[in-house]
Amino acid sequence: MQRNFCKWARRQSLILANLLLRLPDNIRRWNRGRIMTSATFARPEKFQIGRVFNNSFSVIGRNVVLFVGLSVLFAGVPAVILRLWTESRMQALLTANPGAAADPALVFSNIWVTLPASFIASLFVLVLQSALVRATIEDLNGKRPTLGDCLQIAIRYFLPTLAIGLLVGLGAGLAALALLVPGIILWLGWSVAIPVQIQERLGVFGSMSRSRALTKGSRWSLFGLFLVLIIIGMVIQGAVGVFVYLFHDIVATVVAALVQSVMSMLLSVAAAVSYVELRQVKEGTSVDELAEIFS
Repeated sequence: MQRNFCKWARRQSLILANLLLRLPDNIRRWNRGRIMTSATFARPEKFQIGRVFNNSFSVIGRNVVLFVGLSVLFAGVPAVILRLWTESRMQALLTANPGAAADPALVFSNIWVTLPASFIASLFVLVLQSALVRATIEDLNGKRPTLGDCLQIAIRYFLPTLAIGLLVGLGAGLAALALLVPGIILWLGWSVAIPVQIQERLGVFGSMSRSRALTKGSRWSLFGLFLVLIIIGMVIQGAVGVFVYLFHDIVATVVAALVQSVMSMLLSVAAAVSYVELRQVKEGTSVDELAEIFS
């Protein structure tokens, strides 16, 4: 009896020792499988709006402090400054000439100043979009995006992304003046040009061409995605507009700027996630392969 127990104990000890020896390999296999599951996606058959929405909000939720901080810094603060400065200029004009309130030309009297100021504010939003593209890809790759890294990438590619923004706005705007539908189609075709530039570094025209190739066959889906986002933005902006009209003070201005920041963040993240989705649909490219660009 004692001999049998010793044999059983010896066998169990050998089994336990074997398991312990294999434990590091098993842990590595498990980690590798977990990382691949979080960093790569099965190749989808087509662009799906629901998946883009889900991934966009998931990315924001995992990095809410960084994303909201960037959005407030580069979209909210410039919007507050621009609005307060514009209102002070208008108030100064009304103080100097009270009868000007009934003059429709009052709105355009300051346009030579407000237009450049608005352009400067849009430059900050462009930096925000580039930074959020970088942060989104880092998150989808299973990494923790950092403020310094995101800003470094955004500043490095500021001039190319500025050129893309101007060309897309000019081209789609002129086409929309002629016929609305061609303008929308052009804009949709170029809608992921900035993520392409940030990720693939193809230059201004190369990124725009690449964007058209990626969005081909998925533009109606992209149209639905951005239409939903724009409608949500319009509803929120309308509610905030009523709030600003009723209260019309610094608190209302700050609330309006915060809403603008959130919408800028959501549109930027949705564009970045759409780029990843389009690459997976077209090429089956994993997020790991996207991140290798920066390795």
